[in-house]
Amino acid sequence: MIKIVATNKKAYHDFFIEDSYEAGIELQGSEVKSIRNGAINLKDSYVQIKDGEAMLINTHISPYSKGSHFNPEPRRTRRLLLHKYEIRKLRQKVLEKGYTIVPVKVYLKQGLVKIEIALAKGKDAPDKRRTIMEREVKREMERHLKERDR
Repeated sequence: MIKIVATNKKAYHDFFIEDSYEAGIELQGSEVKSIRNGAINLKDSYVQIKDGEAMLINTHISPYSKGSHFNPEPRRTRRLLLHKYEIRKLRQKVLEKGYTIVPVKVYLKQGLVKIEIALAKGKDAPDKRRTIMEREVKREMERHLKERDR
C-alpha cells in the first residue's frame, strides 16, 4: 500500500516531466517521524549529482516536535539511494540536453520513505499559459458533460 505524503505541484507547473524514477532517501530517525506526520516541503527543492551520488537539495523537513535538541537541520542535503546505472543515466541527460532533476512526490511504501524524482525540462511563460488554458478547457468540458448527464 502506498500513502502519498507530499507532492510538488510547482514542478508540474514549471517543467515538462520526461522520465520518473523511484529512490530511497538517507534519513535520520526523527526525520522519518516528521515525514510520516506530513511535515515535508518539496517546493524549491532539486536533485544534483555530485561525485557519483544523487543529492536532494533544499528540501525542508520540519523538526520532529517530540524530538530532542539533536534534531537534524531542516534544509540539510540528503543522499538519494539509486542504482549506479540510474545515476549515470540521469547525469548524462542533465549534462547534454539541459534537463534538470526535480522531486515530484514523497510517499510511504511498505513502511519505507520513497521519493519520486523526475527528469524535467523547463517551461517558458507561453508554455505555462498554454497549460493553464488546457486545464481550464478540460474543466469546462467536464462541467458541461456533468450538467448534460443530469
